[in-house]
Formats: sequence, C-alpha cells, structure tokens
Amino acid sequence: MLLPIFTLNFNEKLLVDRVAIGEYDGKHPCLTAAVTGEKVLIHNPHSKVSQESGRMTTNQANNEIFMLNINQKILSIATGRLNPAVNADTLLIGTPTNILAYDVENNSDVFYKDVPDGANTIAVGTIGNKTVPLAVVGGNCSLQGFDYEGRDPFWTVTGDNVTSLIITDYSKDGKNELIVGSEDFEIRVFSEDEIITEITETEAVTALTPVQDGRFGYALANGTVGVYEKTTRWWRIKSKNQATCIHAYDLDGDGVKEMITGWSSGKLDARNDRSGEVIFKENIGSGVAGLVEGDYRMDGKMELIVCSTDGEVRGYLPAATDSRKNLMNVNIEQETLRELYTRKQNLLLELKNYSTNEKAANATTRRLVNEDEVGKIPAQTQLQTALAINMGSEGKQPHVEVTLSTSNSTIIKAVLIFAEGIFEGESFVVHPKELDSSISVPISPPRDLPVDLHIKVLVGYESSTSFHVFELTRQLPRFSMYSLFTEKRKEKDKNPEHKWGGSLYTFSSSPRGSDDSGDETGPEMPAQPRGEVTIVVKERVQRITMWVNQNFLLTSDIEDAQNLDLKFVSLRDKGSLHIKMEQNGTIKIGSNSMELAGDIIHSLANFLGLEDLSSTANFPDVIEKVESLLNRAEELNSVRQKLSAAMADNSGLVRTMVVRGEDSRILRDMQSLKKWYGQLHAVNKDLISEYKIRCKNHEELMETLKDVNQIIQQSARLRIGKSKMIVVTECREAIKQKNPSQLIKVIQTGKP
Repeated sequence: MLLPIFTLNFNEKLLVDRVAIGEYDGKHPCLTAAVTGEKVLIHNPHSKVSQESGRMTTNQANNEIFMLNINQKILSIATGRLNPAVNADTLLIGTPTNILAYDVENNSDVFYKDVPDGANTIAVGTIGNKTVPLAVVGGNCSLQGFDYEGRDPFWTVTGDNVTSLIITDYSKDGKNELIVGSEDFEIRVFSEDEIITEITETEAVTALTPVQDGRFGYALANGTVGVYEKTTRWWRIKSKNQATCIHAYDLDGDGVKEMITGWSSGKLDARNDRSGEVIFKENIGSGVAGLVEGDYRMDGKMELIVCSTDGEVRGYLPAATDSRKNLMNVNIEQETLRELYTRKQNLLLELKNYSTNEKAANATTRRLVNEDEVGKIPAQTQLQTALAINMGSEGKQPHVEVTLSTSNSTIIKAVLIFAEGIFEGESFVVHPKELDSSISVPISPPRDLPVDLHIKVLVGYESSTSFHVFELTRQLPRFSMYSLFTEKRKEKDKNPEHKWGGSLYTFSSSPRGSDDSGDETGPEMPAQPRGEVTIVVKERVQRITMWVNQNFLLTSDIEDAQNLDLKFVSLRDKGSLHIKMEQNGTIKIGSNSMELAGDIIHSLANFLGLEDLSSTANFPDVIEKVESLLNRAEELNSVRQKLSAAMADNSGLVRTMVVRGEDSRILRDMQSLKKWYGQLHAVNKDLISEYKIRCKNHEELMETLKDVNQIIQQSARLRIGKSKMIVVTECREAIKQKNPSQLIKVIQTGKP
C-alpha cells in the first residue's frame, strides 16, 4: 500500500534513532541526522544558510548538505517550535554532558547548557498546564525541561536511565503527558512531574511513538513491538531482530494510523494498530536508522521518509485508490490461501493421529491393547494446581513452586509455562526425567509484580504416543517472594528463642488450600529491619488484612484481628519485612529496602484508592549512603574542573608549539623543528592521559548522580499524589543549594 516516490543518498553513515525533520525557516522541511565523526548532517535544498560564522559548514561534495560540528558523542536529536514567538523549528542536540539548541537558519546557538545527567533522548512540546513549549531531556534517572531561553522550569526523577521519551495526550483530556521508557523495563506516564501510570515490560524500552486517541507504540531491546491504550495492551509481536525505530502513519487513507516499524535487518513493516496484523512490508537493504514524516516535496502530501544506516533516504506515499484496491485484493487472496493451507496441514495432522489410534485399536484382535497404548485418558481426569513456598535445601535457593498433579494414575509428560518477566524468553518447559502424576516447577520472580502464569500440561500414560493438553491460568501474587512466620502455639515451650514481639513464630510452607502440612523447620527468624516508614490511613484493620491476603502467598488467609503484626522473610536475600497496623490507622512498614517499602505503599494505595498520602521515613543506611554520595559527587566535580583547566592550558601550549614548529620549518631550522615537535608529542601524550582520566571521572560522576537520583525517586515513592511532588521539588532545591542536611530532612519527613 506504500509506493516509493523519491530516493536520496547522502553517502554518510547515519546513526540509529538520531534522525529528525524540521522547518528551520518556518516553511521548508529539512532532514537532519547524526552521522559518524561527531557531526550532524542537515539536508536543506530550499534556502541558503548564513556562512559568515557559526558551527555549520557546507559539504564540498553537495551544496544542499550542511555539516554541524559537535565534537562530542551525539546521543539524541530532536526538532520543534521551542520559541512560541518564532514560527520556525529549533534543532536540539543532546550529548553526554550538554544540550545544544541551534538556530539553523541563522547558523547560531540559541543556548548551550550543561546537563550533568546526560541527554539520552529529547522531546519538544507543551506539558500539562504549561503554555510555553519545553525541550524535555531524559538522562541519568532524571527528566529536565528547558524553555527557549535555556531556563529549566521542569525537573523530576525516574527509576533508571531514560531510553525513550514522547509527549502526547495520553489521558485524552486535552493536556499533554510525558511517556517515559527506561532501562529498568518500566514505561512511566507523567502528568507534569507526577507519575500517574506505570507499566512493567520484559526488557529495556528502546522506542516510543504516539499513535492516535491516546494509544502509543513501544519497542523493547529484545525485539518486541506492541501498542498500548492506557494500560491495556492491544497486541505485541516479537522478532529475532531489533526494532531500531517506530512511527505512526496513515498508509491506507482511512484516517486511522498504522504502526510502522524499522528493523536492524533492513526490514520495514506496517501493522494495524489494533490487531498487529501486517498490511505492508519491504526491505531497504541495510538497517533502518530513522522514520520521519513531512511534506518533503512541498506538494501538500505528507510522505513517510525512511532513512537507512548507509545514508539512503526513501520517501513513500499511500498508493492511489485503484491501486490500493488491487493490492488489497491480492493481499486478501494471499491471506485466504495461507489460511486454507494452514487448515489443510492441521486436518492432515489430525487424520494422521486418527489413523494411528485406529491401527492401535485394530490390534486388539491380535494382542491385548491397554488404553494407555491408544492414548486415551479417563473422562473424569482433572488437573490440580497449588502455589507454595519452598525454602530450599542442599544448596538450592528458596523459591516459589507450582505443583501440578492429576486426579488418577495418568502421568504428566511435560509442562509449559508462559509468564512475562520471569523466564528468559518468557516461557519455561519442563520434561521430567521420572514420569509421575505430580510435578513441582520452581519459579523465582526477579521483581515484585503480579504475574499471570499461563500453564499447558501434557497428560497421558507412560507408553502413550498422543497426549491430552490441559490449559489453565494462575496468578502469582505481587509479593509472593516473601514468606510469613506464622504463630504455632504448640511450639511455645519448645522454642522460646523464636519469641518476637510477644508472639511465637515458625515458618510454614504449605500452599493455600493444600493438605500438606509443609516444612515446619524453616529458617531462623530474621533480624528486625533498620528502616521503617510510617503512614496513617482512615481504614479498618480488616481492609488491610484483605490486601495482605490478596498480595502475599500465604498458607491460609489471615483472620480478622484488632491489630495486625506480620513478619515476612525475603526468599531472595533473607531480608525481613515487618507490617504492623494499629486500630487508630497507623501503619508501620519495616524493611531495609526503601524500594520495597515504596512498592508496599503504592500497592496499598491502589487497593484503598488513595490519591494523596504522606509518610515519615527512617532509613539509616540510605541516609549514610546519601551523605557519602554527595561528598563523592563534590570531589568528582572538583577534579573535573581541575582537569578541564589543565586541558585548556595544554591546548594553548599545543597552538603555540604548532606555530613555532611551522616557523622553524619555513626557516629550515631543523634543530628547532625537532625540538618543538618533540615537545608537542609529549604534550599530546599528556592530553591523551588527561582525557582518559577525565572519561573515568565522568563515568564515576554519572554513577554517583544516578544513585542520588534513584534515592530521590525511591523516597518520592514513599508518598502518593501532591506529597510525592513536594519531595521531588524540595530534593532538587536542596541539591541546587548544596544542602545535604535539607535533602536528608526532606527524604525523612517528606515536607519542605
């Protein structure tokens, strides 16, 4: 359905996902891309650019191409109307340490700002109630927004390094939200600086694109591509290749945009945004570097422009109506043939199975044939499932177990479990060495998320050649990797050392609803956690008990009580979790992990429907870490400034030695020439050594700032709504003022 209408070749290697299109004079679209050699290529065939001064120069081989020298690694490129008073786009370029806003038409800087967290990705637009457009920069666990004067009125933190970022009306309320993808597999939606939605994926989010009516497309590092509407996933597919870029474009003229994906293999495909069905595909030969949309021929038609890593550019338009009908007819015929062929293969396989069973049945006239040889199982056969906690033995790690068993003498041949974010490749297959009617499959979720386990079990007899497939779905509770110490009155006199908080506890691992009494030995009770967060809710203890029963894997439901006092142990690191609630609504959550405490609070707030919640926190280990991180950041910044000054001095020496060396060459003073170039060689070696030291210093500084930003984000997650926004704002102000005590106070109290 797409027809190529023009082709260009820049004869430059384009960098992946660093392609944009902008109208720098307000009228004519110009392709812009990062190329090798730390330069930005601008294709501008419509107007002349001022060459009097500035960073940009004309390409000698093609006067329609201009090169912008950045002299730093280019991480991101974006264009947009940044100044509302100027009817022209501004070019924005992100590097590991800076952001450059450039006026291409006048060949001059708009602003050049330091961005300590790096500029991994950039998006331009208005956010929420803000009327002035912002260039929002995603970096090292942070988001920072710059206006056209270079001021940064917007700043917030996110969970990990930002890898993708778009501005779109996610909630369909007429106001734009930020949708942010990061390395921690999360897609977060920000309404200004407040997170309103979090979606967990199975890999790092590498690309995002707005589609239509609040829907957005996403791509992951493992080759997955899909579409969401709010938190509902419409579809997803997975490829062995990596999706380098995605874009939404209406290629069939029906007013609904399709999802266009460019792949590392050079494949280009278009999919229906609601079903994921492929409606167009092509191969451009080399990897796709970027997908943009613009009226590049100035004929009133918006083309889909595809850029390859080899520098080839192709423009596509939807086919004419008649051609489209013919193509659709051909596609329908091909799809019908494919469906009929698939049905044929399935029928042939089914016929083969019937033939095999018939031969076995006919053999009864010659010899005794049991039902298991034919492949039949009793009609009343049932599959029973149970979820349990296994504390491990003989060096095995503690884990959650899914126990599957049949209701008769049939055996389980194999088990297939599909679950997102638990297994590598999202599926796990078990072929038991010893066939039995029962099997236990170990599961260790790496993160605290509710997971649907889609289970398929092959059931039959040991000598069967055909097996029956049972399909079922079980949900793993969010905090299934935490085991509860339950009170055992009968152990009071035997184990007085297990006394904790006035109650006696031993571990029980039997699954909910199981007759098995489980392993009563269990681990030793963990030490009291050092960290604690306190919240106050206007709820009864019974409501909190309901939340615990739904979100933890328990032996049996906790009964209603006047006060709640529960102790859990983590199966991952043997850490402890303490949840205590009193009748007055005060809840205390004890844990050494601030991240876990934040997860508990968010889960509880969602269950209770809370829109605003404040808290007080005391995490001594985190406070000590914050102090050491801030001191380390100050030291690294001081070293960075000294290195910059030393490199500037050496750069001046280089210029002086080159001039003197050239003078000696002209005067044919070989002795002086040798002297100056020898010194130049020594200074150059010093410069290279200083550069390596500076790079290492920068990496350490990035890691330090990342840790600080993650602590701020985790601290903010201990609150909900406006209280959360206050923490982020006040923490940033404390860092700006270099006031560690103020930062620590905000983390602890959540107040200015």
